[in-house]
Parts: sequence; structure tokens; C-alpha cells
Amino acid sequence: MCRNITTLRGLDPAATDVEIEAAARQYVRKVSGVQTTSPRTEEAVERAVATITEATKLLLAELPERRQPPPTLPPLRRREAAAHAHAHPH
Repeated sequence: MCRNITTLRGLDPAATDVEIEAAARQYVRKVSGVQTTSPRTEEAVERAVATITEATKLLLAELPERRQPPPTLPPLRRREAAAHAHAHPH
């Protein structure tokens, strides 16, 4: 899972807790270089993910509304959109 972190501000509907945590987890993986946790890294990684998740929720809540939606969908919404497109072909 080596995806870029996408913009969550301005999504419609708003970013979910799951999407915010996924972005936090991706950030922690990227900056730490830890892709899969071990007993030695799990506690630190999970604590960082929780802290960044909460900080991101506060940031999104405090920023003004975006005038335009973000240019790309977060990974979880991309999967959902792709599944929906395959289930209902035009």
C-alpha cells in the first residue's frame, strides 16, 4: 500500500473517521519507513496513528470550507467507486 496521501478537506460527503485514520496510517508508514509493524514497532506506530488521526480531525474541523472538491478521491472511495462501476456497467 504505497499510495500518496490525498486531500480530505472538501470531500462530499465529508471525510469519515476511517478515511482520516487511513491517511494518518499512510503518513506514519511513509515517515517511519515501517510498512508492517512488529512487536518492537507496533505500540509506537499505533500511538502515532492515533495522535495524527485526532490532529487531522481538529485541523479539518477548524479550516474554512473549500470552494472546490479535492482533485482526487481518497483510496477508500476509489475502491468503492470502482466496485460500483463494475457492478453497474453503463
